[in-house]
Amino acid sequence: MSEGTTEALEHLREQIDGVDKELLALVRRRLDLVARVGMVKHQAGLPIYAPEREAKMLAKRRQEAMDLAIPPQLIEDLLRRMMRESYLNEKDVGFKQVNPDLGRVVIIGGAGALGQVFVQMLTLSGYQVDVLDKEDWHRADDLLANPGLVIVSVPIAQTCELIRNQLTRLPERCILADLTSIKSAPLTSMLTAHRGPVVGLHPMFGPDVGSLAKQVVVICHGRGASQYQWLLDQITIWGAKLVEADAKVHDDAMQLVQSMRHFSTFVYGLNLCREQADIAQLLQFSSPIYRLELAMVGRLFAQSPELYADIIFAELGCETVIADYLDNYTQALELLKNRDRDTFVAWFNEVAQWFGDFAPQFQLESRQMLQSVNDISSLARPPQ
Repeated sequence: MSEGTTEALEHLREQIDGVDKELLALVRRRLDLVARVGMVKHQAGLPIYAPEREAKMLAKRRQEAMDLAIPPQLIEDLLRRMMRESYLNEKDVGFKQVNPDLGRVVIIGGAGALGQVFVQMLTLSGYQVDVLDKEDWHRADDLLANPGLVIVSVPIAQTCELIRNQLTRLPERCILADLTSIKSAPLTSMLTAHRGPVVGLHPMFGPDVGSLAKQVVVICHGRGASQYQWLLDQITIWGAKLVEADAKVHDDAMQLVQSMRHFSTFVYGLNLCREQADIAQLLQFSSPIYRLELAMVGRLFAQSPELYADIIFAELGCETVIADYLDNYTQALELLKNRDRDTFVAWFNEVAQWFGDFAPQFQLESRQMLQSVNDISSLARPPQ
């Protein structure tokens, strides 16, 4: 490289550094403004996530980017990343308390990871929250004497028995809720054990979320909806999206969404382990989509085996769904053994037609995710 080229590059890089500093100052200014927005929302009791406002803002910024010959997806990616950080900061401001007359909240299993999420969110909303965990049952009579809300957040295998044996003497005004990923059996147990308002909640996220903005919480109504409506309003203020569902419909869907998917991931990881695959080498040869698949498998095995055993084994009938999956896999394997390419293509087209408009939608969404994975993987190093 010539001396003149080196000097020209250095001069341009200095200008880029200056622009980066300006960008940092603008980002800081935007975060400060968002913090002020959070204070206003807190005082007014507005949700931290406003989907219509976000959609309109992004559409406007995309158009403005195109007018400046800037790739609109670049601007949207930048703004979405900043908004995610903003939601985290807004949460720390706190939330308006919807029901100041509630009294104490007791979270059974509140020392667990998911229980802690609700301890934090309810505390940020100004409620007095007590945790009743397995080491605290000597305090159970006092804590359960007069609560306004009791939330059960214990392993699925223990939920129904705990409800039936320990929660039959709650005050009638008390709201009883659970956070398990199956709903029919816990909801039936709560309705039998407690005479007051009952609601089943399924937070469709893990305990490592930094904010409830855009997260889904499934609501399965039990009894006394008007008495626990404030709780649903409170969860909405936290930024979550509420999806109402019949308990059986929910559980049937979870056999596909949770049990089959987790079981398939478990078997994939089991196979990699027993094949003694060299993960570091696989990553060297991985496209972004395969790296993402490996990451999802690794994510499963980085978590509690008891948790996933509970999720999979608690779904009554999931073995039928998984057996159907195995049958389809076996039939597809026979195509491969028989080198039946034409039938493979026919089945592929059948599935593509069944997906309909969702297929191109998912292709677009996955392309955007894979671009992010590619950015991360280019910097990643294998653990030492």
